[in-house]
Amino acid sequence: MARVSKWRRRFAEYGLGGLEDEQRPGKPEIYGKEFRSKLLSKLETEPPEGLARWDCPTLAEELESSKHAVWRALKKEGIYLHRARSWCVSTDPEFTEKSANIIGLYLNPPLNALVLSVDEKPSVQALERETGYIETRDKKTVSAYKSTYRRHGTLNLFAALNVATGNIKAQTTETKTRADFQEFMNNVMQDLPEDKHIHVILDNYCTHKKNDDWLKKYNGRVQFHFTPTSASWLNQIEIWFGILSRKALKGASFCSVSELKNAIEAFIVRHNKRAQPFKWRRREVKGSQIKNTITNLRN
Repeated sequence: MARVSKWRRRFAEYGLGGLEDEQRPGKPEIYGKEFRSKLLSKLETEPPEGLARWDCPTLAEELESSKHAVWRALKKEGIYLHRARSWCVSTDPEFTEKSANIIGLYLNPPLNALVLSVDEKPSVQALERETGYIETRDKKTVSAYKSTYRRHGTLNLFAALNVATGNIKAQTTETKTRADFQEFMNNVMQDLPEDKHIHVILDNYCTHKKNDDWLKKYNGRVQFHFTPTSASWLNQIEIWFGILSRKALKGASFCSVSELKNAIEAFIVRHNKRAQPFKWRRREVKGSQIKNTITNLRN
């Protein structure tokens, strides 16, 4: 009951703040607020000559502290100096209009129409190398591949994603000319209902432009929509290319271009059996975040 009375008294005197722990006696804090402030300030300065960025040992040397103290402080602040992210900000003056048009096709496609996301993955290499598993020094088993390899040529992959179903139509070629692109689109059109209008989302690669004669063959049934410059992430097929790379190409070994082609085609068959539309989203990176400082971000 004495404990209950104590907390009731503290609440009556100080409100909710009285329910928090009071400062307790103990070993004086060595790396407290002052150390944190020095660390964040140091990160705002240029690293020593010869280094491109700050790292934990260098910070410890500059602050005359232990590496473990710096590491703990960085971890507490959620700062990871060894990680990096890239960004791409479109400077297209028509960015708002073009992106709104494409996102509108994703979220609310026109009636009696199909939306396709189309692009090519150029120069996919057929690399032959030994693969397997190894045990690391900390007794963990990881997949591995030999650092040396043999090249057996490349191929180009054209792909079209049906945004509504997630189904993929693809074709491999030796070249990536405008004629290759048009031939691929002819093959895509053969499998589509003739009573549907087709909206095709493309980036600004040269082979996607100047196809007016090809479009005229379909009498307005096919319409091309181009992403803003430096905004290829608006094209959903890029998501699928990433999945293909991770699951079928990365760390694989191919003895010939034909073997690479067979592997890609087998992956597409497997994908289409369980295809689903993407729940497309992208985290926005604002200019103010890019130009911000460590101190402002952590305070």
